[in-house]
Amino acid sequence: MCGRLGGVTVATAPTSPRHRVVIIGSGFGGLFGAQALKDADVDITLISRTTHHLFQPLLYQVATGILSEGAIAPTTREILARQKNVRAIAGEVTDIDLSARTVTSEILGRTTVTEYDSLLVAAGAGQSYFGNDHFAQHAPGMKSIDDALELRGRIFGAFELAELASTPAEIERLLTFVVVGAGPTGVEMAGQIAELAHRTLQHDFRRIDPRKARIVLLDGADQVLPSFGQKLGGKARRQLEKMGVEVRLGEMVVDLDATGLTTKDRDGNETRIEALTKVWAAGVQASPLGRMLAEQSGAKTDRAGRVEVAPDLTLPGHPEVYVVGDLMALDKLPGVAQVAIQGAQHAAKAIEARAAGGARSEPFSYFDKGSMATISRFSAVASIGKVRFSGLVAWLLWLGVHLLYLIGFKTRVTTLLHWAISFVGRGRTERVVTEQQVFARNLIHRLGRAEAYPSLPRVPGDRGELEEGGDDRGQERAAG
Repeated sequence: MCGRLGGVTVATAPTSPRHRVVIIGSGFGGLFGAQALKDADVDITLISRTTHHLFQPLLYQVATGILSEGAIAPTTREILARQKNVRAIAGEVTDIDLSARTVTSEILGRTTVTEYDSLLVAAGAGQSYFGNDHFAQHAPGMKSIDDALELRGRIFGAFELAELASTPAEIERLLTFVVVGAGPTGVEMAGQIAELAHRTLQHDFRRIDPRKARIVLLDGADQVLPSFGQKLGGKARRQLEKMGVEVRLGEMVVDLDATGLTTKDRDGNETRIEALTKVWAAGVQASPLGRMLAEQSGAKTDRAGRVEVAPDLTLPGHPEVYVVGDLMALDKLPGVAQVAIQGAQHAAKAIEARAAGGARSEPFSYFDKGSMATISRFSAVASIGKVRFSGLVAWLLWLGVHLLYLIGFKTRVTTLLHWAISFVGRGRTERVVTEQQVFARNLIHRLGRAEAYPSLPRVPGDRGELEEGGDDRGQERAAG
């Protein structure tokens, strides 16, 4: 059924005699939730602002030229093509009406209202700049394909600019890379930038020596990889330092601009680091949908905006609504893929029971399969139960687990080949960068398109970002 509302097309999904399930998000929670309902007598509508399923743990490999974006982001439609009870639609969810049981989504001026009998919210989280949203202008996060492609352009572009630089001070600034956040993403990113500089690019330039690049890893915490414990965190730090990464802990970023950033230690001492390329890998902020759900249901949210759910993952007072993944706050569970996958599968079983006329309100029980993080080729750390180990064995295990969770045989084969080229050899097959990749995010914001088209990515901060910096404007244009 279609109609007009305020000059906007409103498309309402037709009423179905079967139990109607709406899933918000195509990440681990949304996709695995939909797949878990493949044999259920339900009609599923999956709504997502992107048309792909993102394997987020490998984003840093897209950013550093190891993998293509297609390898870690297969299209959702292709994945679900054989599952006849699911329909995927593109759009950013702008409203959830718990009393009317409807979800409103928008894309390029078209509004769609979808009714549900059960709702699975797996909207995930974005990057948090801890109240300094203007930092995003010059320090992209690591949460989307757009982020990874922009960073690829910034990183490789910095080496290109350094080849053209005329003074040692300018070369030093261009060859300084700062990664903020010493969690798994930050460690993996810093390690791969170091490998780029010391192995991949060492013979590619004539006027500069890429091996002289300075890679800085910053964090306000006391150790690298805090969630892995002191022993593994210490090993990771020593390996990074052996690779030439400068690890600076106990320092917070207090200012950040086009040409560098300022940090403050616990004694109040401030230090300026001149660097064109900055990567923000610290902190997450839950989707705004969490606040929307909390306001309507009376649920509480934590500091990151995650919704405090009941033990069975339902929204308080709404047994038909399930919240999973990075949007869920329960028992201090971490925001990792396994929590989202297991939570979605738990919710799917409950939804299937509801559709069959039964009731299922069993509490969610999370099985921790362990955590792993790579540091460099042939080196990783792993924490599985009470077992802690590192080195080559951990790295091989990391490879196997990530191959297992990639979607599709073709993707697994091509990823394995790319890894062989990058880790056994020195090459990086994905080194192409374009101006569109580097500048689209900030230009969209500058032109005001974010307000016109809410489904497009937004960047907080000053709209005049590309006009500042004086003589540095040309360098920003070439390398982000």
